[in-house]
Amino acid sequence: MPQSNTVVVKIGSTLVANTERLTPRFGFIQRMLEDVARLRERGTNVILCSSGAVALGLKIVGERPETAGVSDKQAAAACGMPILTNAYKQIGHEFDFEIAQVLLTLGDFEDHRRFLNTRNTVFRLLEAGVMPIVNENDSITTEEIRVGDNDRLAAKVAQMVDAKDFIILTEVDGLFDRHPDEEGAEFIPEVTDVAPFMEATKGKSTLGTGGMTTKLMAANIAQEAGVTTYIAHGEHDNPLSSVLDGERRATKFIAHDTPTTGWERWIANRLQMAGSIGISDELADEIAEGNRAIRREDILSIEGDFSRGDVLHIYDQQGQERARGLSDFTSEELRVLAVNPHLDAEQLLGYKTKGEVIRDKNLVALEGRHLLWDAPEGGELSGHGERPAS
Repeated sequence: MPQSNTVVVKIGSTLVANTERLTPRFGFIQRMLEDVARLRERGTNVILCSSGAVALGLKIVGERPETAGVSDKQAAAACGMPILTNAYKQIGHEFDFEIAQVLLTLGDFEDHRRFLNTRNTVFRLLEAGVMPIVNENDSITTEEIRVGDNDRLAAKVAQMVDAKDFIILTEVDGLFDRHPDEEGAEFIPEVTDVAPFMEATKGKSTLGTGGMTTKLMAANIAQEAGVTTYIAHGEHDNPLSSVLDGERRATKFIAHDTPTTGWERWIANRLQMAGSIGISDELADEIAEGNRAIRREDILSIEGDFSRGDVLHIYDQQGQERARGLSDFTSEELRVLAVNPHLDAEQLLGYKTKGEVIRDKNLVALEGRHLLWDAPEGGELSGHGERPAS
């Protein structure tokens, strides 16, 4: 599908669900889908990532947002999703278009084959003129396998489909230099680099799981993929077209004008850390300057339990994240190789290998384009924390 034809929209819980009654806000949904119909008439594909299922199901399971536990929220999601979907479906019929529900988990983004399968499904729906509504499958996900917030989930969808624009609708006009309730808070109309604003974005809404911090993380993911992001207030007669047409205030996050390839984006933009390795500062500089594989003898430390094909975060000796890459070994295999640098790899593993931990084609230097992850604690190569002399 052409990039210029697609906009991804993330809608916050408090826009969809009444905070006190925990019922659908049909007036908002009506205005939203009327504007979606307007965009579709222009030839624009729209994908919604709508929060609200948990909030709409809480009353059914007899809970409130402030008291609900994990199992309560999972049960509420199962109850609330049909309510949310039905509301969108019935109003969508007023404007003569169909919707489809796509439920995802973390693995649908982090596993490359599942990522491509999901992408193909979404494209097929758009080709059929059906509007996908994408959500995390909250009724079955646990902490280990969940994305955790619909802001980053929506950004990954925008990246997945090569969208042109990504709109995050929330309860404020956009990004401010501090909490908007603070005296003297100034509105930020345009952002190139989200990093300087991260500290000013604490807190979260009553019904939602993410505040402005996750929205900036989402904007960063979209920017790197060449997608222009907007954060805007959802309460408007034309909540989407008014943003895209520049008719009202919103914070615009400028897309990188030289986006990386789809393969590089999939490697570099992670939602969870599978594992990490430490390398020398000199090697990190080499990686930043050009193609260079990471070999077994380069490993200074290893952290985490990961599988072959997982993406590893790569840190220099200062604890600075410098790259991300696809591992050719499991964590167990890599530890065996790294603590026995003088022994033949085939003898250690039982099969032939060049000992390249991450091949150069599967390695992406971060180059200041991404929000960096803090180095995990530990990361010892052996039980004694010392690398054998080579």
